[in-house]
Amino acid sequence: MLSEFRQFLLRGNVLDLAIAVIIGAAFGALTKSLVDDVIMQIIAAIGGAPDFAALVIPIGRGAIKIGAFINTVVNFVIIAAVLFFFIIKPMNAMMAPAARQTAESAPPAPTKEEVLLTEIRDALRSR
Repeated sequence: MLSEFRQFLLRGNVLDLAIAVIIGAAFGALTKSLVDDVIMQIIAAIGGAPDFAALVIPIGRGAIKIGAFINTVVNFVIIAAVLFFFIIKPMNAMMAPAARQTAESAPPAPTKEEVLLTEIRDALRSR
């Protein structure tokens, strides 16, 4: 049982997943730093510090912290925009020539006549 567990842990999928989680965490920290330390500072220089944390809706003895939620939504939108414009678009631009090359090098699909002739040939061979 112990050797099976060891074999499971050393299988490629588990190691790949562990590496992906570690790289994902590091990439998340990098993206957060880019948004907080660069993008938000540019936005703050242009239009003031966007902080909605003071917005609350009082309910009885507690309060709904709607401002904190708005801050999180704004951060999410900015992070998504940064990822899209700095990661996704450049990667798509780099991959487009390779995709075009693959599409051009692929042989054309056989015509109906070729398919029919192939079926006839195969039927004659099987006799």
